[in-house]
Amino acid sequence: MNNFRELIVWQKSVDLAVNIYEITRKFPESERYNLTSQMQRCGTSIASNIAEGAGRNSAAYFKQFLTVALGSAYELETQLVISKKLNYVNSEVYSKLVKDITEVQRMVFGLHGTL
Repeated sequence: MNNFRELIVWQKSVDLAVNIYEITRKFPESERYNLTSQMQRCGTSIASNIAEGAGRNSAAYFKQFLTVALGSAYELETQLVISKKLNYVNSEVYSKLVKDITEVQRMVFGLHGTL
């Protein structure tokens, strides 16, 4: 069993999720059950799957959960692109979040490769 709290990728994923919650609070009310909800779920899914995988007793299971986390990160990136095209986020916020998401994607992929 790995201590997920010590994983930098988990820490960065938690920070990313918090940032997503802060950003989506400003989305239109009409998106509450659509894009807002979906982005918040993806954001929390990344960190949650890293934690769940770390708690498993096998590298194979950990890899499986990291694969799910990576998929959620790519899904979140897609939703961010849509949010930008809808003018829900400005270019500065978009660029910062894409950078953060890309960093998490690389870290998850790298951790996956070490198992």
